[in-house]
Amino acid sequence: MHPPRAAAAGRTASPTTARLINDRLALQLLQSEGPLTAGQLKSLTGLSRPTVADLVERLQEAGLITVVGESGAQRRGPNARLYGIVADRAHLVGLDLRTHSATVAVADLLGRVRAEHTVLIDPDGAPDTAVATALAAVDKALAAAGAHAPHTVAVGAPGLVDPATGRFGGTDWIPSWHVGLVGALRARTGVPVLLENEVNLAAIAEQRDGAAHDRDTFVLLWLGQGTGAAVVLDGTLRRGASGGTGEIGFLPVPGTGALPSASGCDGGFHSLAGSAAICALAAEHGMPYGAAVDPKGADAPSPGTGAHEPPSDTGAPTEASPTEAPPAESLVRSAVAAGDAGAAFLDALAARIALGVAAVCAVLDPGCVVLGGEIGRGGGAALADRVAGHLARLSPLRTDVRAGAVGGRAVLLGAVLAARDAAQNELFGAAGPGVSPRP
Repeated sequence: MHPPRAAAAGRTASPTTARLINDRLALQLLQSEGPLTAGQLKSLTGLSRPTVADLVERLQEAGLITVVGESGAQRRGPNARLYGIVADRAHLVGLDLRTHSATVAVADLLGRVRAEHTVLIDPDGAPDTAVATALAAVDKALAAAGAHAPHTVAVGAPGLVDPATGRFGGTDWIPSWHVGLVGALRARTGVPVLLENEVNLAAIAEQRDGAAHDRDTFVLLWLGQGTGAAVVLDGTLRRGASGGTGEIGFLPVPGTGALPSASGCDGGFHSLAGSAAICALAAEHGMPYGAAVDPKGADAPSPGTGAHEPPSDTGAPTEASPTEAPPAESLVRSAVAAGDAGAAFLDALAARIALGVAAVCAVLDPGCVVLGGEIGRGGGAALADRVAGHLARLSPLRTDVRAGAVGGRAVLLGAVLAARDAAQNELFGAAGPGVSPRP
């Protein structure tokens, strides 16, 4: 949907401000609607013909738009010229960092991915070697996209990110090569490098192109190796004072027999809905794959690390196996496919997830909760509907529970969108509405 005409600059704005507002509006229209003629820009913005002519000339001189074709029956003359954004005006890099891998995507100014590359990382190897491997992956992806250098880089990683500094907080809990890579990117490229928690980036992707596309307020509950959440209120991503908004793995819940601590989330919601707990629950319901998995959750993540989900849709390695889906995801998918035979397991899992969702709803009343990560994706509507049923019995607040729609590339796509927003905010002028990346 294109922005309303009322968004165009009014008579009260200074000439400079009016030009910036009108330019931004025209560029947003060209992005959302595709190539347009000057006449179509006039109609959609409500601006006068001379004002549109001036902004078209101005944006062409800035190298932001160009003639991309002609429109109309006769397809000739100035009025038939179609203007489009120069997509190659800037190249963007998005990275999805995991314990054992790094995935890089290079996109143009419109956010269209031009190249993608994944490399395996030995987490027990030298950090410098891991950093060099990841940097080489960035270079390879840039070369494949025909780009010499990035305009903006956005990195998604597990861990707390300090909203004030844009740097990792609590680095004792994250791979040292993640810290080294972000530092190396900032030192080497000389361009903006945005660092964001992976679940927050997945929420951006779900809001722009996924299950929450029609919501300004929602919570993404990430169910993967561990658990996490991202909170979007009135269109704005909320990170909290220390970047810890959404550390739901530490939520005390009934049924775990213990309480979480400052150094680990065992005994919290993680112990009910993390990957190891799901495998143990499957074993209790007679699903053989889960019986072989250690139910004690030795892989319980520390603060800021719980959401890790392998991007299985890209062929990148998972934490469980280089080629197979993680055990918990496979179990959930099998239960969904089994129909009545898997119903009891799915109901029990949904009851556990609903405890976390109910707590979120009691505090935030988001109206919509999206189940993301490998478990949310694997369970689909069958799991989401069951969670909604249990939630309705726990909470008086009406809440729509949906399965995530972006898939295994949510973090990577969110990183590309964050980089695109930052680049466009610089090149297009003042930032428009929506979920913004950290400056």
